[in-house]
Amino acid sequence: MKKTLEATALLVGTIIGAGIFGIPYVIAKAGFLTGLVTIGMLGAVLIVLYLYLGEVVLRTKGNHQLTGYAEKYLGKTGKTIMSVSMLAGIFGALIAYILGMGQSLNAVFGGNPWIYSLLFFAGFAVAIYFGIKTVAKIEFWILPALVVVIVLFAIFSFNKIDIMNLSGFYPYNLFIPYGVILFALLGGAAIPEMRQHLRFECRKFRKSLFIGMIIPIAVYALFALIVVGVTGIGTTEIATIGLGKALGYHMIILGNLFAVFTMGTSFLTLGLAGKQMFNYDYKINHFLSWFLAMFIPLTIALSGLTSFIKAIGIAGTIAGAGEGILIVLMHRKAKKLGDRKPEYKIKTNYVIYSIVIALFIIGTVWFIWSLF
Repeated sequence: MKKTLEATALLVGTIIGAGIFGIPYVIAKAGFLTGLVTIGMLGAVLIVLYLYLGEVVLRTKGNHQLTGYAEKYLGKTGKTIMSVSMLAGIFGALIAYILGMGQSLNAVFGGNPWIYSLLFFAGFAVAIYFGIKTVAKIEFWILPALVVVIVLFAIFSFNKIDIMNLSGFYPYNLFIPYGVILFALLGGAAIPEMRQHLRFECRKFRKSLFIGMIIPIAVYALFALIVVGVTGIGTTEIATIGLGKALGYHMIILGNLFAVFTMGTSFLTLGLAGKQMFNYDYKINHFLSWFLAMFIPLTIALSGLTSFIKAIGIAGTIAGAGEGILIVLMHRKAKKLGDRKPEYKIKTNYVIYSIVIALFIIGTVWFIWSLF
């Protein structure tokens, strides 16, 4: 049971990260009900997609990251596209977490946010260096603390909600929150790690995957309801800033503790996934894999070339489209070319395949168009 909970915590901890703080802003722009539909739509797509990926992982012998599965089933081209997509998602997330952690700790303690960013980076990079067992144990204990913070967050905020802020359904705005919500729901890099953690209990893999997806979807919907309900059109890009101004200093502290927990858990699992990609799939030695996975995003974050919200928007769109389409194609190929019997199977359905691929293409085209 503990192994199953730890595996679920790996997925939840990977998914719930910096993206949550951008969700209320884009939902407020689209209309609250519109945003909820987008969360539900993308959430359903990602559940299906990650069940596909789970089957691919179970059909394949050996340890790989997403790039390795793409190479096995889609060749060198598939590996290259998956590498670009995965690196965009992982590095974009790690950059956002480094920047966001400094701002969150600065809001609570004052001082220089860059000092906090570097201290956070140093501590968590060491944990990633020591690998999967260390990360899983940290995730297992951080997740309950995260749940407590969410409950307290709801208690302090709920009586301040204005029901008028929670109306508005505009179908033509469905893709306004697309990039940020997609980024916030991505966590495929954790699924091979979950398989490693459940190596003697893989029959529980599907259940762990499903629960690990439902929890973030529910958390995002609740968080958006609270923040948009309180701050309405005044919702800020980093949600806890505007909420803190509306509710007082205690909410600044609570909101930024929430940020510390969420960004910390995701940094651990995504950082580990980046290291594993270089190590497992490109045969780079342990130390250099760790160094590349950690210090490339740190360098970009310190350069000042990007911002929190821009990093997650670009990363979500690129990584989501690339990974999503390739996972569908891998699932189809793994049915024929897999080298072990999986503990569960998802039936091939070309209608669902087509809908998922079309959604990613439309979302990417819309995002590119919106930049101009």
